[in-house]
Amino acid sequence: MSADVVAKPGTFDCRKAFAETLAELARTDRRIVAVCNDSVGSSNLTGFAAEFPDRLVNVGIAEQAMVGVAAGLANGGFVPFVCAASPFLTGRALEQIKADAAYSQYPMVLCGMSPGMAYGELGPTHHSIEDLAWTRAIAELTVMVPADPAQTRAAVRWAVDAGRPVFLRIGRFPVPEVTPAGSSFNGGATQQLRDGGDVTLVATGTMVSRALEAAELLAGQGVEARVLNVSTLKPLDPEPLLRAAAETGRIVTVEEAVVQGGLGGAVAEVVVQGRPVPMRILGVTGFAPTGSAAFLLDHFGLNAAGIAAAARELVA
Repeated sequence: MSADVVAKPGTFDCRKAFAETLAELARTDRRIVAVCNDSVGSSNLTGFAAEFPDRLVNVGIAEQAMVGVAAGLANGGFVPFVCAASPFLTGRALEQIKADAAYSQYPMVLCGMSPGMAYGELGPTHHSIEDLAWTRAIAELTVMVPADPAQTRAAVRWAVDAGRPVFLRIGRFPVPEVTPAGSSFNGGATQQLRDGGDVTLVATGTMVSRALEAAELLAGQGVEARVLNVSTLKPLDPEPLLRAAAETGRIVTVEEAVVQGGLGGAVAEVVVQGRPVPMRILGVTGFAPTGSAAFLLDHFGLNAAGIAAAARELVA
C-alpha cells in the first residue's frame, strides 16, 4: 500500500476480495482467464498467476493491445478479466473498450483497479477521476462500482455469467463492510442502507461508508438522512431515486470522480425528468493536486463533515 488512506481496524482492501473470488471461480470454471498490463502485483493477481500460469496473459504496458487480446479470448469462448490501473485502462484503451468490448458485445470484465485518487502522490496522471463519465457514455456497457468487499465478491460472481461487457471499478484504499448480511446482488439494484426523511445521500464505491458516517453526524444535529448505495451506475435503477426525491425532497450525491458525467449526472438525469428537487453534486472539480489520498479526499470535501455540510445547506 502506498502512502494513502491508512487502514483502520475493520476496514478491508477490495482488491483482495476481488483476487480471492476470481481464483475461487477459476478453479471450477476454465473459461476464466486474466489479462493484464504488467500489473500482476498492483492488480493482486500474484496468487492467480501462481495457481493458473497458463491462464494469465501479461501483455506489458500496452493497454490497447490488452483489451484487443481480451476481446479475441472472449470471441473464443473465454471470460477474460482485464485488469489494469483504471486511469490507463480507461484513458489509453477507451477506443478498444468502445469498439472491441461494447460494440461487439463480448462477455468480458474490464477491471479498473485503484480508481479515483487512490494513487495519491503519483499525481493527476495516475488519478482516475474521469473513468465513470467516460464509461457511462459508451452504449451497451454495464458500469459497476462495489462499495465494499462483500459487494466486490458478488459483482465478480455476477459478471462471470452476465454475457455482456462490464466495467468493474475496484477500489484500492481500505473501506469497512457496509452491505447488510444476506443482501442479494442482481447486478442493477440500488440499495437503501439507512432511512431518513429530511435529505437523501446517494453514494457509490468508497464514498458509501463516508455517506453513512455523514448520516450519523446529521442525526446528531436533528437531520435524518436516507443513504442509498448505487453499486451499478449503468443501467441505473431509477425507482429508489424517484422515491427518495418524493419523500425527502433533497438529494446530495457523492463520488470519488469528477462532478460531470458520473454518479451526480446520472442521478440528475433521472430526477430532473421524473421528480425535480434541489441537489448538490459532490466530487472532484478540476485536476486534483498532488498529495496523499486522505489529503485529496479532505481537499474536495469527500468526507463525513463535507457531506454533512452539503446536506445541511439543502435542509436550511
